[in-house]
Formats: sequence, structure tokens, C-alpha cells
Amino acid sequence: MLFQKSLRRELARSFGATLVVLVTIVMTIILIRILGQASAGKVNPTEIGLIMGYNLIGQMPTVLTLSLFVATVGTISRMYMESEMVIWLSSGQSMWSFVRPIIQFTWPTLIVVFVLVIFVWPWSNRQTIDLKERFERRGDLERVAPGQFQESANGLRVFFIDKSSLQNKQGKNVFISATDHGKQSMTSSHSGHIEMIGEDRFLMLETGQRVEQGLGQVEMKVSEFKVYGTRTDEDSETIALPSTRAIPTVVLLQNPTPSNMGEFSWRVGLIASTFNLMVIALAITSANPRVGRGGNLALAMLMFLTYTNFINLGQALVNDGKIQWLVFLFTLHGGTLLLSLAWLTVRANNWSWRQLLPRTAKPQAT
Repeated sequence: MLFQKSLRRELARSFGATLVVLVTIVMTIILIRILGQASAGKVNPTEIGLIMGYNLIGQMPTVLTLSLFVATVGTISRMYMESEMVIWLSSGQSMWSFVRPIIQFTWPTLIVVFVLVIFVWPWSNRQTIDLKERFERRGDLERVAPGQFQESANGLRVFFIDKSSLQNKQGKNVFISATDHGKQSMTSSHSGHIEMIGEDRFLMLETGQRVEQGLGQVEMKVSEFKVYGTRTDEDSETIALPSTRAIPTVVLLQNPTPSNMGEFSWRVGLIASTFNLMVIALAITSANPRVGRGGNLALAMLMFLTYTNFINLGQALVNDGKIQWLVFLFTLHGGTLLLSLAWLTVRANNWSWRQLLPRTAKPQAT
């Protein structure tokens, strides 16, 4: 049918252009955030591209949903502004006639969003967390960069090396500040190198000075040395609890704790919102020559942000045990779908809100 083919063709063009723009914006935001984390020593600078890719994959469900929503609103707005909607409605089409081609265009993207949210989202988060944890578990000496003060893994020592040689594992002008067993010490030396003693790794300092002072005490102990060895911390053995964002969906259902169900309700809610937003786009888009297409897009963005914030709010309520996840899903997404269909019915039948309100009888003049 000409009507359905032309509508799907225009939706595809608008969706593709919107997707390219949103992906570019999201990639820029992710890159800026990761560069900030790398400069703060939270991620490995050599793995920025890999972490950026995992983050982009994790954000793709939201990007696809927003692209579909904006493309639908933009397409229908253009049809109103250029009087194409009048032609289709005059030829026997109705507002309900737009539902079928929009669903036909949406369902492949809906399947992609489903796969991304249920399977790819936890996997990408797990990969990102593993990269960050592996970088955090590196030894103290691997944390040290020439010309920078660097804190150790346990936060008890601060290292500084003026110059270093990675091949020979040597450094010049080494400074170490440590707090341990109620004492604070500052050690400086002309040079240092790494030496293995048994299975332990030591930083051997040469020709330096060490100052010790008890916490809260005035007296200090100053000593000089020709050779001084300090054991470096190996990889941290601390095991962090897995984030719910990185837990596979099947595991969430097998362990129905409030936090797991909150994450599961968020994933299901994102899938449901993809379909609901298509109905909302068809229901809210109208023509207003004074406002133009920008008014429809502004209203669409406001509704998208409101809907997304309600999904996040529901996840927090489920996490706190204040509401059951099934009640939340049916209330928010089921209620949104019913309201959208009611709004679309009012527009399809050209009803006025005044006509739906009960009329009051006018008093007769005597």
C-alpha cells in the first residue's frame, strides 16, 4: 500500500539520521567522561578505546529508543506542517491507520533493544567493571608514573619518582610517604630499583634519608641509610560485590532480591517504553503553525525525560522494597499505554475535551 510504504520509507530516513547524530553525541560524552577517569587514575589510559566501546554498547538501547521516538515525532510533524496529513485523512485514512506501519517499522528495532537489554547490557557492564578492577588491583610500583604523586592500592603510601627506566626497573629521586602502625614516615633517596627476594618484591632505595614520627607526637626520628628495602604491595585480594547492572538476567530471576528485581524491572521497563513511546509519539504530535515542528520535538523530549525518570524512580522504589516489581511494571507501563491509547482515540474521533466533560444544565430565565 502506497500510504504504508511511504510512511515506513520516511521513518527509516529520519531514524537513520537521528541515530547517527545521537550516537555521535553519546560517543563524545562517553569519551570526555572516560578521559576524566583516566586522568584521575581510575582507568588504564591504554584501554580507553575498549572501555568506550563497552559503554557505547551499553547505551545503545536508550539511543535506539530515543531515535525511534524522535524520528516518529519528526515525521508526523512534517506531514502536518506540509498538509500531507490532510491529504491522507481526506483519502479515507485515520489516525489508527498509522499504527500498523509504525509497528511494522518498529518491531525489528524492538527485538534489537530486547537482545541488548537482556543479554548485552549486563555483559558490557561486566567487561567494563573487570577492566577497572584489574587496573585497580595492579601493584604499587605499576601505579607509579614519573613526575606524579601516586597513592598505593591500600591508600597508606604515596610514591613519587622523578625519572624512571622501565626496562631496568630503576628510578631516580624516589620519595615515599607512608602511614602504618600509628606512625608516619617520609623516605627519600637518590635512586631505587626493584629486587625480588624469594617470592616477594622489594623496592631497594640507595643513599637516602628516613624521617619517622608518631601520630599526634612532636618527637621525630631522623636516620640516613645507604641501602633501604621496603616491600611493595601485590595485587589487592579484596573482592567487591558484583553490581546488579553486571548480573545476567537469568541470575536476577534466580535470586529475586529487591535489588535484583529493581534491576530486572528497569530492563523490562526499557523494552516496554520502546513500544509505548511510539504510541505516545502518534498521540501527542499535532500541527501548530505558530509553534512549528520545534514545539512537537520539545514536548516529545519532555515526555521522554519524564518517562525515563519514572522508570529510574520505580527501580529505586523496588530496590528499597517499597513496591513490588510487578505492580510497578503494570502501573507505570500499563497505565502509560492505556493513557496513550485513550489520547489517540480522542484525536482519531476528533473529540473535544469539553465534549467529554459532563454538561451542566443552564438555568432558565423567568
